[in-house]
Amino acid sequence: MTEPGALALIPVATILVVAVFTRRTLLAMVAGTLIGTVLLGGRNFFESWVAYFNASLADDTLQWLVLVVVLFGILIALLERSGAVGDFAAWAALRVTSRRKSLVMSFLLTIVLFVDDYLSSLTVGTSMKAVTDRYRVPRTQLGTIIKMAAAPACVLIPFSTWALFFSGLLEESGVTTNGTGFGAYIESIPLIFFGWISVTMSLLLALGLLPLIGPLKTANLRAHATGETLPATLTEGERKAEDTCAVTTEDDRPRPYNFLIPIITMIAVTLTTGVDILTGTTAALVVAIVLYLAQRTISFTGVAEAAFGGVTSMSFVIVLSVLAFMVQHMNVDLALATYIIDATTPFMNGAWLPAIVFLVCGVYAYATGSFWDLAAVITPVVIPLALAMEVNPILAGAAVFSGAALGSTTCLYGDGIILAAKSTGVKPLHLMLTILPYAGVAMALSFVLYVIAGFISVNT
Repeated sequence: MTEPGALALIPVATILVVAVFTRRTLLAMVAGTLIGTVLLGGRNFFESWVAYFNASLADDTLQWLVLVVVLFGILIALLERSGAVGDFAAWAALRVTSRRKSLVMSFLLTIVLFVDDYLSSLTVGTSMKAVTDRYRVPRTQLGTIIKMAAAPACVLIPFSTWALFFSGLLEESGVTTNGTGFGAYIESIPLIFFGWISVTMSLLLALGLLPLIGPLKTANLRAHATGETLPATLTEGERKAEDTCAVTTEDDRPRPYNFLIPIITMIAVTLTTGVDILTGTTAALVVAIVLYLAQRTISFTGVAEAAFGGVTSMSFVIVLSVLAFMVQHMNVDLALATYIIDATTPFMNGAWLPAIVFLVCGVYAYATGSFWDLAAVITPVVIPLALAMEVNPILAGAAVFSGAALGSTTCLYGDGIILAAKSTGVKPLHLMLTILPYAGVAMALSFVLYVIAGFISVNT
């Protein structure tokens, strides 16, 4: 089979068009995978679809992701059923006395949970939505603050899953400082412009210093007028499914430690085991079960019911993840990365290289939902180009990492958006459309900075 060239863009375009017009992410993903298998399998598209479905299920990364998501689901269900989330919300409500404080706390929690964006996306939304609801904050605004800070914080703080992975890529490409890729990554952090701008915009939005635009402005007007924080297009059943425990302050002694101890355990174990989020989540789950059983805030039967409910609650996330990995496998066979790189390589010259690399990586990450894979594919191509064009390779690597963070922050069917949407009780499409105007501004500013940095690099 010959490479399809520009036709490789059709599945991705199908997903975006169907999602926007139907507002059904699952339908859009199925449509995209069907179009992809028609391109790849022709008349045997059904057999091809089944083959890609099986390949997705067999993917080691997906299996790891599903396991993490399932454990997160069980942990969140335990936190809710034991009353730990309610206690934390009540404790926070005693200290959070304004809309701004509720959003700033959400931002700070996202930064504190920098170890992994899955951790921050799921935990902050789950713990803070009851608090922000009290001040009529649209759930999409809470999700935007979380998502604009989650992956960027992981890229900027060098003790996260993202940072360790990218450090390895730099070392494999021969880019080191003091003999290590980690040293080179530390040097690249000031140059990860999208990360800095996105985190800053998240903070400004939390402080109320950033203008409300697009869907977020509409959502805020509606929330202020009606008190309804969920999107208007959710069905009644979906609204009931996303009801959270109310914030009450009748108890003078809420026990926030029932929420904080498992979360602190997760962070500590994750960091001390080489940033292994799976081990950290397992440890948090064990600590939570022992803690709640000892206090009799939940029974053995309740633990079993929470485990079943947690797995069930993540079923939609799991299905979307399977479909997303199908799209990733199809993009590989459609040679989408090759097409994009070949189409843009003629423009990758000298001072413009970092800016074009950032743009290409951002578009590719947004289109495919592939972030770490993107960096693994493009970094070995970009570093030699940078060296040949006498551009600082650390700057070029930073542009790749910025592009990956941009994709994670905006991609409709990326795991980050899916998990943040789940934790805040909105649909991925609602969250993506709310984020896009702000992420677009951050992308434009980052592009300009990479142009400037590129010209400085080749002239010094």
